[in-house]
Amino acid sequence: MLSAVRPAATNRVVIGVYVATTPVKPVPKFLPMARSTQFPALLLMLACLALGRISAAPAPAWDVTKIEGREYVSADSVKRFYNFAKMSRAGGSLVLENSKVVMSLKIGGNECLMNNVKFVFSQTIEAVGEKVFISRMDLAKLIDPVLRPNFIKNAGDFRTVILDPGHGGKDPGATNPFGTEAKYNLKVSGLIKKQLEAKGFKVVMTRQSDLYQSLQERVNFANAVKEDAIYLSVHFNSGGRSARGIETFTLSPPGVSHYGRDFKAADNQTRAGNEHDSANIALATSVHGSILRRLGKNTFDRGIKRARFSVLSGVRHPAILLEGGFMSHPYEARLIENQAYQTTLAAGVVDAIAKYRFAVSQTPVPAPQN
Repeated sequence: MLSAVRPAATNRVVIGVYVATTPVKPVPKFLPMARSTQFPALLLMLACLALGRISAAPAPAWDVTKIEGREYVSADSVKRFYNFAKMSRAGGSLVLENSKVVMSLKIGGNECLMNNVKFVFSQTIEAVGEKVFISRMDLAKLIDPVLRPNFIKNAGDFRTVILDPGHGGKDPGATNPFGTEAKYNLKVSGLIKKQLEAKGFKVVMTRQSDLYQSLQERVNFANAVKEDAIYLSVHFNSGGRSARGIETFTLSPPGVSHYGRDFKAADNQTRAGNEHDSANIALATSVHGSILRRLGKNTFDRGIKRARFSVLSGVRHPAILLEGGFMSHPYEARLIENQAYQTTLAAGVVDAIAKYRFAVSQTPVPAPQN
């Protein structure tokens, strides 16, 4: 975990060492889920949408309003543009659905489920009278690239993957009785590298041993890769004893704060990584959903979130940061030590990268004309 730049939050208290209150139990047996049992559409959502099976309608006039100084777009406009067949509201939720995607919005909150994968919006989902509104920022920077990845410019022409195992050397990251985060980051990154190379990808790693590197050195290493590439920072998490699950971070767009932190004037600045805002969220969607599907009940979905970690801000390739589980959670810590869990986590990443590359490489299908 990147504890040095994490915001303070009740469920994200950094614990350097997890001290077991009971004798350490054997590593639990990992129970992989059948691939077809969960998230049946999301894992192929990027590929299916790129093939034009869900196309946008001819652009109507968007229903735009301002709420607390920010531009918002009505859910009715979203339904029309993305050809959702049905929209229903029950209590505090609004659901849009068609044959491929079910999108559930929590009115008054900032959580969105797309095919049961959680996204954390940058702005609150608002209701004005009978209408529900989504911020224009979340529409442009999250919903659209997820639903139309084939419209992301210059994202698909890559064969190089940059893996960044977090921490190392004098910086062990999170620790527990089983080992250090730095060790797990390197182990899982090595598994990802081996599987990606078997698929024909070129893979470079910021470190291949227990080596300390500053955050800036990692950014410099990634930016020295001049060919088209994607960047994945691999971490494991730490927090309170009840905190568990996986989460995936992408760089906050300009005007959006770091997750869990109040807005600062500096959040308005455009960073190097913002060049790939759309590709970042599409890549995160593919990786996060793929891992959830493979881990099934062995994990908990904490969502895809926005952050201003140094590596995400500075890297000039599409970039995400993965937190693969909580080393501070009594059960999840033992799972992380398990070879089958590590292998399944790596396989989820590899499968997602292949699907992402395919999806963003497709030619956009023109909208039907009236």
